[in-house]
Amino acid sequence: MSGNVTFHDLKDASVFITGGGAGIGASLTDGFMQQGAKVAFVQRSDASEFAEQMKEKHGVAPLFIKCDVTDVDALQAAIKQAEEAHGPVTVLVNNAANDTRHNLEEFTQDQWDASMNVNLRPHFFTAQAAAAGMKAAGGGSIINFSSISYMMGNAGYPAYETSKAAITGLTRALARELGPDNIRVNALMPGWVLTQRQKDLWATPEDLKAHLGRQCLKEHLEPDDIIEATLFLASKASRMMTSQALVIDGGVVVTG
Repeated sequence: MSGNVTFHDLKDASVFITGGGAGIGASLTDGFMQQGAKVAFVQRSDASEFAEQMKEKHGVAPLFIKCDVTDVDALQAAIKQAEEAHGPVTVLVNNAANDTRHNLEEFTQDQWDASMNVNLRPHFFTAQAAAAGMKAAGGGSIINFSSISYMMGNAGYPAYETSKAAITGLTRALARELGPDNIRVNALMPGWVLTQRQKDLWATPEDLKAHLGRQCLKEHLEPDDIIEATLFLASKASRMMTSQALVIDGGVVVTG
């Protein structure tokens, strides 16, 4: 949860988050609710318990819509449901992703398509569904989660890295496309954030030590470290910032 800053304009804002019930997404839901935003989120798995925890914490529950983001029709219907409940979505956070490790030799065409369908395609079609409401509301902010993985040139998940690089390109295209309607589109580039999934599957002591050695700041990233940068991009505090890639990685890569 964000405890360092308050963005007053996010109070009562209609926020839609993909993958908002687990990992980084759960921290984002919590952070936006702390600001007083009206949050709707989709999650493929059952996040009812998490939604109830948020109700106990904030006095109001987020709108949880069970949805697989690879189902475009269901995803766009979820945005309509959120708009009916909270008004036009003015903050869209495309967070959901699957970074399962894979290699070049054994990866199939179906697996490639599945990776793009979860890691890239939803970013386009959520924007498509939310744009009209944002325009009617006088503007909005779209935040697309990319990753520094492709900037580092990591081995072990080439399809995932391809999708994350494409998200940066899509962000720039959408920023140009939607800018005349006062809709800002930015990419957020997290480093290695130690969600429970990362800790359970890939965060070996050796790899953690090696990665920390590449960071300027000698502290591993946790999901809460991503909240305030996301709030900033959502808020009018960043009102003239669009088509940008904001890195939060402890100082591993540079963009200038």
